[in-house]
Parts: sequence; structure tokens; C-alpha cells
Amino acid sequence: MQHKLQHLVRYQRRPTHVVTIGGIPLGGSYPIRVQTMTNTPTADVEATAKQILAVHQAGAEYARVTVPTQKEAEALKELVLRLGHEHCTIPIVADIHFNPKLALLSAAIVSKVRINPGNFVDRKKGMLDYTPEQYQSELDRLRTKFLELISLCKKHGTALRIGTNHGSLSDRIMSRYGDTPEGMAESAMEFLRICKAVDFNEVVVSMKSSNTRVMVYATRILADKMAAEGMCFPLHLGVTEAGEGEDGRIKSAVGIGALLVDGLGDTIRVSLTEAPEAEIPVAQSLVKYIKQREGHPTVPGFGDLPIDLYEYKRRVTHAYANIGANALPSVLTNLSGDITPSALQAVGWNYHASSGWSFSDLAPDGLIVDEWPLHLPRPPQRNVWQYRGSQCNIFTSFEAFKKAKNVPPGALLIMLASTLDSDMLHRIKQEQLILVLESENANWHADIRSAVFRMMNADCRLPVVFKKRYRVQSPGEFQLYAATDMGVLFLDGLGDGLWLEANELVPQIRCIETAFGILQASRVRFSKTEYISCPSCGRTLFDLQTTTRKIQERTSHLKGLKIGVMGCIVNGPGEMADADYGYVGTGAGKVTLYKEKEVVKRNVSEHLAVEELINLIKSNGDWVEPTTQV
Repeated sequence: MQHKLQHLVRYQRRPTHVVTIGGIPLGGSYPIRVQTMTNTPTADVEATAKQILAVHQAGAEYARVTVPTQKEAEALKELVLRLGHEHCTIPIVADIHFNPKLALLSAAIVSKVRINPGNFVDRKKGMLDYTPEQYQSELDRLRTKFLELISLCKKHGTALRIGTNHGSLSDRIMSRYGDTPEGMAESAMEFLRICKAVDFNEVVVSMKSSNTRVMVYATRILADKMAAEGMCFPLHLGVTEAGEGEDGRIKSAVGIGALLVDGLGDTIRVSLTEAPEAEIPVAQSLVKYIKQREGHPTVPGFGDLPIDLYEYKRRVTHAYANIGANALPSVLTNLSGDITPSALQAVGWNYHASSGWSFSDLAPDGLIVDEWPLHLPRPPQRNVWQYRGSQCNIFTSFEAFKKAKNVPPGALLIMLASTLDSDMLHRIKQEQLILVLESENANWHADIRSAVFRMMNADCRLPVVFKKRYRVQSPGEFQLYAATDMGVLFLDGLGDGLWLEANELVPQIRCIETAFGILQASRVRFSKTEYISCPSCGRTLFDLQTTTRKIQERTSHLKGLKIGVMGCIVNGPGEMADADYGYVGTGAGKVTLYKEKEVVKRNVSEHLAVEELINLIKSNGDWVEPTTQV
């Protein structure tokens, strides 16, 4: 597919038409909207109304509720009336899976209906071999049922979201496209073509996945497919099953931010395994940070686009000082001042005269220091660069590099991305350097990315480390901003290392941990257990937040293992398809356990399920006993 995104060096929102959702219009020149979803049973009108009032007070502009049965659909009218009595005008969105009749019922009541193209009409039959005639017959059946919903939406002024989930693609789509980002995009396009044919434009569309790489590529493909067919529907962005705490926030910022920075996205939902109101300030912070890119200084161009923005392929580089080529992306940090045992221990580097060096799981791969003390041996497993002394191996500008009489192999050359021109590239491409790129441009990632593209077009294969210092109001803000800037670069395979700094409000160890978190969320380096856990909704069959924490307490030491914790079967087995183990609610107080995609135990009592999950991990040889970090 030929890439059609035009704003790789200039921040500009993708043009869309306006969709009216209740009293809050979306798309066009309107702000990026923030939304969330309740986690109460929708039929419990009292509890659901209370939660909607709370998220509205927190700043949510739309509230989505689940409608799994007719009972919940019938409760919608009372819910809307109840909110009206409270003078709450937030538009309500009904979330529908599996049952088109519920979408028809809801369309007459709420401001917007969300349907999943993977299960609106299609059902999982295990059939992955469709003839062209069978495929078209299914499309005709889909069209008939969908037109009925469109007619009702037109009648009642109700908007639609066509929301594709990676975890629930239909057998028909899978038969032709497989489990791919292109299949996700095409799943939505089938519905959008029907909307366009009958001149129904009150539609928002989304591509959601727990895999940030899949979510970003699918959305890019969708945007370009729409452009090719003359469509400009607004986009809803979200990383589904992102998890909780810092990991959930970083993962959401990597996926959502990677699209927002290039102008894609008109409304966002940050899906956390926490109370819905906790999602709102995170989403608002992302929107605020993206807005700062408006009117940024010019970013130098790069010529031809040297990568495929629809498929991951790491940039080809040389390897110096264990950075670049096939080495995992490195984390660097600056240890200024005297190099003492306590200063080293603070970043996870531990030295004992009798046993030598040891490192914590999240210890940085390299230290930048003023000068390494002569009495301390350098660790063979890690890198040290120093600004001064006889072993100085850092150049802070191109001019300093040119004056150098000796360039040590693996030296760092720190440069502003915008200054990297063809003459410099010709001069440095044959050196054994590691290039550290910085930028002062508000459109930070675009400036850095353009410089890397210029390197690729000049066949300069020096490894690249991305460096940025942040001035923020809180550690949480730092995490979101850094993940937004850096994630897109690693999702596209452009980086070999990461060097994050911040003002005094962010401890250095938090900078290091955030760097590792960004690399993991970008799926280029796994340094801890990954949890694919959904944010909970009215379909959830157990206390998801408490259960997730119980599982984390028992398994957080299993470095690199991926565990899915899912509230129900709507997206559960699909979204955790690349997980090593899965814990999925399948009935009241009942859990099904998975090993990868295979069911191992069904209907396990919730009270026993965590222990049974541990036993399953042990029986497959993936368990190690936790140890105390030194």
C-alpha cells in the first residue's frame, strides 16, 4: 500500500467532517474529545447514573455503557431520564456486541451506538475457507441488517461508532486477511462503504488492540483507505486492555500518542484497570501535550520515505558498544557528580570487591559521567561514557567531533536533529560513533524522525539514541509525555537507545523505569512481566482490579512473561492471543484458564483461580521462585 499521510514533518489534524453526538460535536476543528466507559451493571440504574455523574464531573465528554442483554437496553431510557433530572447532559453511548436487536433498541434512546463489526452479524464458526460467492453472500446479509440500524439512527439523530477490536475479527475477515492490521481496517471499511452509499455520515470509527504496534498500524491503514475512497470519518483512539498504574498509562500513551502526534484522532479513551474517573486526567494530559505542537517551527525535510509505516522493520545499523544492529535497545542515564557506591546503587549498579558487578533488572545499560574514578573497575557487561579525562568519549557537538584527534570506538556524538545535514552525514557515516539526537522543536518526534530518515536515505548506519529532558509538573506527566514522544519512534523501528532526563520533580530512577516501560510498551524490549488486563465494564464477571493486583503480587517477578486478565469473553481470548497465559471470566464467579490460545481449565471457581493459574505456569516450566534484589 502506498503511504498517503502528508504531515510527517508538520503537525496538523487530519481533516474530518463533524459528527454530532448529543450536544457535543466531534471532529472537524473541534477539540480532541475525552471519554470513558462505566464498569457498573447498566441495569443498576442507580449505580450507573452515579458513576456517570462522577466521570462527567471529572471532565469526560462522553460516557459509554455496556448493553449485553435486553434487560440493559430497557434500562437505558430510565438511565437517560435519571441523568436529566440531575441536569447532566453528557451524551450516552451504548456498547453492543453479538446482538443487532440491542443496537436497534438502543438507537432510539442514546446519543450514539457502538457496534463491533467482528460480531455485529458475523459469528465464530471456525470457518476460514470462504469461496468468493460465500464471502459476498455474507456481505449482503451484513448490509441488510446494518441498513436497518442506519435507518433508525437517521430517524432519531443517533451517531454510530464502528469499533473494530483486534480480538474479535470475524471468520470471514480472517479467511481473507488473516489476523492482521489490514484485516482490522477492512473489517471497518465494509461498514463504512455502506454508510457512504446511503449518505449516512454520523459515524466515528476505531481500531483497538492491546498490542500497540497492531493498533497504530491498523489506524494508519484505515486512515489511508478512507482517504483513497473519499471518506473523512473521525477517529476514536484507544489501546484496549492496557492495564493499570504506570504500565497502563505508559502503554496507552505509546499507542494513542503515536497517532495523535501525526494528527490522527478526534476522541480518545484511556482504558485502565481502574475506576473510570481515573482515566480522565490521563486523557486530558495527553490532549494538552499534543496541543502544544500547534504552530511549531519548521522541521527539515527528508526526501523519500525510507520505511513502511504499516509494518514493523527495525532500521539496519552497525553495532558499537553493544548498541545497534540486533542488540536490544539500550537505556542510558546521566550520573553527574562524584561516582560513589551509593550513587551507583541508586540506579541498580552494585559493585563488591569480592564478587564484582551485579545489576538490578531495570539497571540502565550505560552511564554518562563526568569522569569515571580510577580506583573502580569498569563493568564489562555495561557501558560508561565520560565527558572529561583521558578516556573522554563524548562529543557534545559536530564542531567538537571535527576537532578531535582521536575518536574512540563507540563514542557518543550529541547533536540537534535539525542540524544533521548531508555534509555531516558524509563525514560521520564511516566513523564508529553512536549518534545521540536531541531537538528543541515543539514537534519533537517529527524533528527526530526526519533526521533518522535523512540518515537512512544517506545510507548512514550509525546507531541512534534519542535524548530528551523534560520540564514537567509531576512524575505522571513526565511518563505520559515521554511515552508520547518516544513510542512512535520505536514502534517504527528507528531507535537503538533511550536517554530520558527531567527536572527535580521526577527522581532519576523514575526516568530509568519509564524508559524501560516505553520500550516494553513499544514491544521492542521486555524487561518485566506484561499484564494484558481490560478496564472492566458491566460485562465483567469478577472484581477485575482486585484480581489483577492479586495476580501481579504473585507473578510480577516473572520477567518477560505475558499474562492476560480479562473480564469476559467478548474480546478476551482474541486480545490476549499473544499472551503466554490467560485468566478469563466466563460466568458468575467462574474463570477459564488458557495456555496461549488453548483452553486448559474451564469454570474454575474464582476463589481458586489465581492459585490454579500459578500451578499452570509451574506445570509448563515457566515459574521461577522470586528472589530478593540486592
